[in-house]
Amino acid sequence: MSIIAIGVNHRTAPVEVRERLAFSKSGVVSVLQEVKQLPCIQGCVVLSTCNRTEVYAAVTQVEQAVNHLQQYLRQKAGLDREQASRCFQVWTNCEAITHLFRVAAGLDSMILGETEILGQVRCAYEVARQNEAGNHVINTLFQEAIRIGKRVRTVTGIDQHPVSVSYAAVELARKVFGELKGRTVLVVGAGEMGELTLKNLVAQGVSTVLVSNRSFERAEVLARTYGGEAIRYDFLFSQLNRADIVISCTGATHFVITADKLRQAVADRGERPLLLIDIAVPRDVEPSVAEIPGVKLYNIDDLQHVVLKNIEERRKAAAAAEKLIEEAVAEFLKWLGTLTVVPTIRALQKKGELIKEEELKRCFNRLGPVDPRTERLIRALAHSLVNKLLRTPILRLKECALGEEGQLYSKVLENLFALEVEEKEEVKLHGCGGVK
Repeated sequence: MSIIAIGVNHRTAPVEVRERLAFSKSGVVSVLQEVKQLPCIQGCVVLSTCNRTEVYAAVTQVEQAVNHLQQYLRQKAGLDREQASRCFQVWTNCEAITHLFRVAAGLDSMILGETEILGQVRCAYEVARQNEAGNHVINTLFQEAIRIGKRVRTVTGIDQHPVSVSYAAVELARKVFGELKGRTVLVVGAGEMGELTLKNLVAQGVSTVLVSNRSFERAEVLARTYGGEAIRYDFLFSQLNRADIVISCTGATHFVITADKLRQAVADRGERPLLLIDIAVPRDVEPSVAEIPGVKLYNIDDLQHVVLKNIEERRKAAAAAEKLIEEAVAEFLKWLGTLTVVPTIRALQKKGELIKEEELKRCFNRLGPVDPRTERLIRALAHSLVNKLLRTPILRLKECALGEEGQLYSKVLENLFALEVEEKEEVKLHGCGGVK
């Protein structure tokens, strides 16, 4: 049994190609059913997001499976062979395992360490499992991917350092207020960045939303989206004192919020802090506003500084994550390698059980009637003897499974015990750290 992965992502294919392979949940189910019917494929999972569509499969023959799956995806996307060769990426065996683990950990995302992908990997696995598209190998692979994705985030904290301007604004707000629950945010200007920052602040607990914009209709739309209140632009400063956080993102060419007007607006504010986040270019807020007691001002450069610092922190965390993934891949390969000797082990255990039952039957026939306690003791003794006798050969066989002599040891054991072994599936692990 081998593992392959084929697909497109944000680095290999433009959006016009990715969108042709962007499947809805019902579309994924259809693809799973069709891929499972392709020659050599024993189990599969389809991961489809806005930035990638990748098919992972457990296969009996790598080259044939890759060819069939490439042809299938090429037809789905309406690509010729040359286009497909430029856009499709193929991973086999160890590279496929490593790639999936890195994807689940957020190391292969457009934003390093992002958290959403782990949920998408889990969802892809669940859809495949519910539709019986996987098999033991591919199911175990995805279970391990989800586990290592969680572990990377827990151990390294890679997702604890915001790397977008909107998230950086949330981080700064937390530093000022500690907790955002129950706070009020005022958006001045209904730009895209302001709305994104507003969305993240609301997601983190901000409860009241005020929106002011030159176009009152646009202010009403944005306010309605977040269950807030639209404020006419002319009344901005009379209502500004209600806010704890102000996000300014207008397209004005002059200062919208000046020190003089703000000083008058917050005169009776007392000790309540006011956070101003100016993400407009040119700036909306006069820099001297920062000199007003109780007012904290951050502009786009301040937020970018936070982002750059956090990107560096994520890179450090990613280096630690790569080591965790390397260890996880090695462990999975070790497990996968033992699958080659599982039929031999099962046959050996079956042989031991048959011998045990035959000898117990002979023993009880000779003894005649015995009390239940004596019967339990004799059966426990026989069970213990067989298990202890087989334990060492089984452990040694598993240890040898990944080595060059693994198949030899398996064959010797089969001959020594005259085992009847079910047909084996070959496990190929070429291409990773010398594991063969």
